Amino acid sequence: MKRNFLKSAFVSAIAATLLLTGCATGGETKEATGSNTLIEGVPERFANGDQPKIKVIRKIGGDDHTAQFLAGAKQEGEALGFQVDVFTANGDTAKFHDAINQALNQDYDGFIISHGDDDATVNDIQKIVDAGKSVVAFDSNANLTSVDGVTLVSQDDEALATLSLDQLVKETKGEANIAYLWVDGFPPMVRRNKVYEEVLANNPGIKEVERFGVAAADTSVQTQNAVAAMLNKYPKGELDAIFATWDAFAIGAARALKEAGREEVKIYGIDVSNADLQEIQREGSAWRYTAAVDPKLIGSVNMRILAKKLAGEETPQTYDLEASLISQEDLQKSKDPVNMVNLNEIIEGWGQSTEFEEDWMKTLREHYKK
Repeated sequence: MKRNFLKSAFVSAIAATLLLTGCATGGETKEATGSNTLIEGVPERFANGDQPKIKVIRKIGGDDHTAQFLAGAKQEGEALGFQVDVFTANGDTAKFHDAINQALNQDYDGFIISHGDDDATVNDIQKIVDAGKSVVAFDSNANLTSVDGVTLVSQDDEALATLSLDQLVKETKGEANIAYLWVDGFPPMVRRNKVYEEVLANNPGIKEVERFGVAAADTSVQTQNAVAAMLNKYPKGELDAIFATWDAFAIGAARALKEAGREEVKIYGIDVSNADLQEIQREGSAWRYTAAVDPKLIGSVNMRILAKKLAGEETPQTYDLEASLISQEDLQKSKDPVNMVNLNEIIEGWGQSTEFEEDWMKTLREHYKK
């Protein structure tokens, strides 16, 4: 009996000791978490290993440009330790707004909204901001500049249109019948159209004879069919060039021209992707020039701005990404096939930017590489 009592007392003492030790350890850990951060040299928001959840929602889709944009945003976010989910509505307005409202009721910390062209997008983003979430919008409704805390990012659409159209005017010597591939409603398209109208007003020898444009999951296919129909209306000598305000238009037009044997009609476009580069480099291709910003870099820069917002750092109300001109002649001079990775060997600075790059972002990348 005495032995059992001693045994019981010993076990109780050990248990009490473990309990006290556990409490002490818990207290020390809590104190360490508060004062000795897990990741040094980064904003407090990320110092304890917090990995924010981000939702990237894009209205348009079905093209390589969209895929590269989403890949850039996701890659940059995950490199910083964020959890990133992406969604494209493929041009379906209802699906686009449903995705935003569903995500608002989930536990996301930040949003990148792309190509939200309507007033409903402004209302949706206002709800997100009111809920205390951070938002970056790309190529979206200009009225978003009135929503406090939102950064509206755009390509320099005026420069994109000017670079491409200047080449069209130069190569046709200001005398040409052209087809215009454009779709109304989207803010970047509205800006590009303004430049187009100015160019036509200043160059009366440039005459628009046809136009087509639709934003859908199969934009390139619909464009191919539309351009094929145009070619039947305008035999050789009656159509000189096509101005395509989106590469999904240009790729469809290029296919139609090739199939019809009408590659004397030249294409001057906007935007670029691997598929575009392959087509432009093809011997005999009608696609002469395209003005562009690296879509993967666009996604990355949007994510950096969002990261700064999450960190509580100052961000601009608007930001424009610099445009570049890509020529068929330069691409075809290359000894090796040119793609989105090695395009920087042709276009200086392509795909590279230190905009909104902070030292603490480098620290996070190093931490999450492990």
